[in-house]
Amino acid sequence: MSTIEGKVWNFGSHIDTDLIIAARYLNTSNPQELAKHVMEDADPQFVTKMSQGDIIVAGENFGCGSSREHAPIALKAAGIAAVVAPTFARIFYRNAFNMGLPIFELPQADEIKEGHIIAIDLDNGSISNKSTGKSYTFNPIPPFMQELIAAGGLMAYADAEISRAQSTQKAH
Repeated sequence: MSTIEGKVWNFGSHIDTDLIIAARYLNTSNPQELAKHVMEDADPQFVTKMSQGDIIVAGENFGCGSSREHAPIALKAAGIAAVVAPTFARIFYRNAFNMGLPIFELPQADEIKEGHIIAIDLDNGSISNKSTGKSYTFNPIPPFMQELIAAGGLMAYADAEISRAQSTQKAH
């Protein structure tokens, strides 16, 4: 998972968790059901326009508001491959990694426009805008957090670690 490439969808600053997935849908935790309604209060046609593997590029403080895990679950289940923003609300940042959704802090995120194709290189901490030829660098994600993303989130990572430990015990 060293590179993520996709089409960009832009959203502004202070996109809160209610815009990512409205509270009226919180009566379910089914990821596929949540995916049908992701970002609909910000753009009612978003789920019909976006494709699997697309990337959201937003303004500052993405994911502010309630601390619901439903927000990164809905984004990931809808097929959003990553979110890029100058800053993220801290609880969303943590929840995103816990759910296995890659997010990247990039101060120049506003230079990346809707419809552009970008490639995010996790290993080298860079984003290449294939539409403009411009490249950006960001602080690489720490290896452990990359492991969380690769595993599909914290629970999947923990399950794999438990299985590995049990296999090791049985071998001895």
